[in-house]
Amino acid sequence: MTSDAHLRYVLRLADNALILGQRNAEWTGHGPVLEEDIALSNLSLDLIGQARLLYTHAGQIEGALTGTPHTEDDYAYWRPESAFRNYTLLELPHAGPLVATSATARDYAVTIVRHFLYAALMVPMWEALMASTDAELAAIAAKSVKEMRYHLAHTRDWLVRFGDGTEGSHARAQAALDWLMPYTNELFATDEVENAMADAGIGVRPAELRDVWEATVRDALNEATLTWPEPGPYVSTGKQGVHSEHMGYLLAEMQGLARQFPWASW
Repeated sequence: MTSDAHLRYVLRLADNALILGQRNAEWTGHGPVLEEDIALSNLSLDLIGQARLLYTHAGQIEGALTGTPHTEDDYAYWRPESAFRNYTLLELPHAGPLVATSATARDYAVTIVRHFLYAALMVPMWEALMASTDAELAAIAAKSVKEMRYHLAHTRDWLVRFGDGTEGSHARAQAALDWLMPYTNELFATDEVENAMADAGIGVRPAELRDVWEATVRDALNEATLTWPEPGPYVSTGKQGVHSEHMGYLLAEMQGLARQFPWASW
C-alpha cells in the first residue's frame, strides 16, 4: 500500500545517494593519484546508479498516489532546493577547516571521512531494507548493499592511512572528523516518516542502527589513531528540506544544463 510517507521515504534515500554522488564527482580529473581518481569516480557512479533506481521507484509510487508519475530526471533536475531531503552532511563542500574556502579548494581527508561515515550507516541500512515489505525497495537494497560494503572497505582503508600516516595527514583527518561528526546526529534523529515506514515494515528506524554504526566507526578510528570528537546537541535539518548555504551552489551546477536546455534529450 502506497502513501505519502512511503514516497517521502524513498525520495530521502534517493536524494542522499544523488547528492553525495554529485559532490564526490567533483574530484573527477582532480584525484590525488590516478588510481584513486578512477576509484572515487566509480564510487560516485554507484551512488548515482542507486539514486536512479530509487527515483524510478519513487515515480511509480507517486504515479499510484496522484496519477502523475515522475521520472528520475524530474526529481534530480526540476525540484527546488527545499524539496530535496538529503542529510546535510552529504552536501557540505570538500574544503574542510584546514583548507581555505574557494570554489576549487578540496581536502581529500574531508571526502574520505564523510564517505566513510555515510557508508558505515548505509551498510546496515541496506541490510535491514532487504527485508522490506516493499519488494522493489528490497531488491534495490540487495544490489546497493554489495556496493556499499565495498565503499565502506575502501574509505576505511584510506581513513586508516590518513590517521596512522604522517603528522600532516593525521591532522587533516582529525580536523575533518571534528568538523563532520556533529552533522551525523541528523542521521539518527528519527522522525514521523521513518516511524511510519518502520511500523509498516517498509523502512527502518535509523536510531536502531546507531550502535552498529558507532561500533564500526570506533573500530576504524582506533586503528587510525584518531579521537572521537566530543558529542554535541546540534542536529542539522537537511532531511527536513532546510539546507546549508552550500546546497544551492551544488544544485546550480548539477541542474544548470538541464534548466538551460529544457528541450534537450540524452
